[in-house]
Amino acid sequence: MKTINFLIALFVSVQLIAQNVEFEKKNFPGRKDELNEAKDNIKKGDEIFEQGEAYYRDALPYYLKAQAFNPNNAKLNFKIGLAYLHSFEKKKAYDYILKAFTLDPQVDPKIRYYMGRVYHLNSEWDKAIQEYNMYLNSIKDKNEIKDVKKKIEECNNGKILSQTPIRVWVDNLGPEVNTSFNEYSPVITTDESVLMFTSRRPGGVGNKIDENKNEYFEDVWVSYKSGKKFTTATNLGPPVNTENHDAAVCLSPDGQKLITYQGGVNGGDLFISYLVGKVWSKPENLGKAINTKYHESSASFSYDGKILYFVSDRDGGIGGHDIYYSEINEKGKFEKAVNIGPVINTEYDEEAVYMMPDGKTMYFASKGHNSIGGYDVFKTTFENGQWTKPVNLGIPINTPDDDAFFALAGSGRRAYYSSASLGGYGGMDLYKITILGPEKQPLLNTQDQLLAMAAKPVTNLKVEQAVEVTKPKMTLLKGIVYDAKTNEPLEAILNLIDNEKNVILASFKSNAATGKYLVTLPSGKNYGIAVQREGYLFHSENFNLPADADYQEVTKDIPLKKIEIGNAIVLKNIFFDFDKATLRPESYNELDRLVTLLTENPSIKVEISAHTDSKGSDEYNMKLSQKRAESVVNYLINKGISSDRLIAKGYGETQPIDTNDTEEGRQNNRRVEFKIISAK
Repeated sequence: MKTINFLIALFVSVQLIAQNVEFEKKNFPGRKDELNEAKDNIKKGDEIFEQGEAYYRDALPYYLKAQAFNPNNAKLNFKIGLAYLHSFEKKKAYDYILKAFTLDPQVDPKIRYYMGRVYHLNSEWDKAIQEYNMYLNSIKDKNEIKDVKKKIEECNNGKILSQTPIRVWVDNLGPEVNTSFNEYSPVITTDESVLMFTSRRPGGVGNKIDENKNEYFEDVWVSYKSGKKFTTATNLGPPVNTENHDAAVCLSPDGQKLITYQGGVNGGDLFISYLVGKVWSKPENLGKAINTKYHESSASFSYDGKILYFVSDRDGGIGGHDIYYSEINEKGKFEKAVNIGPVINTEYDEEAVYMMPDGKTMYFASKGHNSIGGYDVFKTTFENGQWTKPVNLGIPINTPDDDAFFALAGSGRRAYYSSASLGGYGGMDLYKITILGPEKQPLLNTQDQLLAMAAKPVTNLKVEQAVEVTKPKMTLLKGIVYDAKTNEPLEAILNLIDNEKNVILASFKSNAATGKYLVTLPSGKNYGIAVQREGYLFHSENFNLPADADYQEVTKDIPLKKIEIGNAIVLKNIFFDFDKATLRPESYNELDRLVTLLTENPSIKVEISAHTDSKGSDEYNMKLSQKRAESVVNYLINKGISSDRLIAKGYGETQPIDTNDTEEGRQNNRRVEFKIISAK
């Protein structure tokens, strides 16, 4: 009997909890003033809510006050749920939507659809599919049917990808970078030394409030890596930031070029600035080949700076926003943009294109392919003249909500993104993802990224699991160019040469104020690096990187010597056939630089010396080195340099610059040098 009475009491209590309570006087006796205040808040919220979806979240403060007075009104809970679904905190919609249904299953004709959405966002795949199917059976509109069927497909994709999740660490970048305001859209240099991002905090150039969003205007902020942390962020200032919206879009691998988005959140163009010493130049419009009357939202340079990949919803595309590319000609102008094609672009939107500095790997966001909801981040590589089928990065990097603007470091081990996760500093924060590290306690984040250029709030879920990670096939070469005598940093041109093809792949500049440079070398080539500055001897380096060479960072400071008597340089890109004095074609680019140097400085006389390692007899090495020096001199003479300005000298093994006990040392000793011996 006691059991029966308990069950009856429990049933009655559940019924009371589930009962819909209207905002009427009879339901709140003696609370007239509180009731009127609650109804007034609902009215204020409704006035905002009725302006459209973009304003739903702005109604939340009023709705929540009314809900605190009466938590059991189905319509109010439903509106709060919708408002959260259009905010930075989508996960909070879960309780309100489900409660609205419990209070009144007929609260709205689309309640089953929204129940599917909150289950979907919470990765409850089967529950979401069930609700979507129930709603699907009640509708006839073709577009709506297509939308629901796609979401069911996304849930099925989620079920599959959930079986093989990846392991990541997720760490907030801390108060040096994040504030109680919104930070998003991070961009980085390849070595992670510079981080730029967009923020709506006070202290911007205009320091104005955007009335449409009730937030500060967007500005670009910058922070620098110091040890394992980033320094306190500072506003990048004018001329990059203006009194209008300015958002970070793309930072070149070496940090010397910055693309920003200028204008309002619903329109604007892409601009480019250059770092001249310590000062950024005034942003220049990228021009008609890139910018149109339509929406250009994100962009990324190829590793050599010769191609710009960008996103646009211009006419003639495959879907909504598509990825395009434009090659940069010899005059520095953008050629006509080309759609990257249907392997990558879908009938849905693509966004947030990011080209890795390995020269062949692209990351981008898409609502198509096998997305598990909203935008997901995908990876594709350029192989055998075409892009491979995009691969979903998987869970938890991708979530049932929008995931985009995923900036991956050159090492492939760390990425940066924005989120409004629990435990942050408020609004959206910047986070670092470390891929495949030692075990760490699972971390659950409710994350929201803003597609800065599309002004759409997005949400991520990050939680640690497991995956195998492969390293990018590239070398990151960085250092400082400086005067060999004074140690002063120098601005110089660095030419990247394909030695086998004897062509210049790309040209870069070291920074005028710091002398710093950064060059990325995709594996699979024999590279020559030529560093040149007027009034100085050029400096050369050689990197022969096989196709399977994994990621590595090489720091190489480069001293430049002035064109003065006694100064000498090693010509590191002069190659001979084995055990012979025959110049190989890979040498011609280096030799032609020497021709140019001698032509531009007609008063100098030089010695071309050749050296060997200690293998072989002294006599043999002396003869071989003499012949090799003469081969270089003969090449220069054939190119028009007067023979009386050239001396060929073989030193054999008599002047080693390294040990002969290792292969690396012997290789350094096998060299050709160029030395100024007199000037007229």
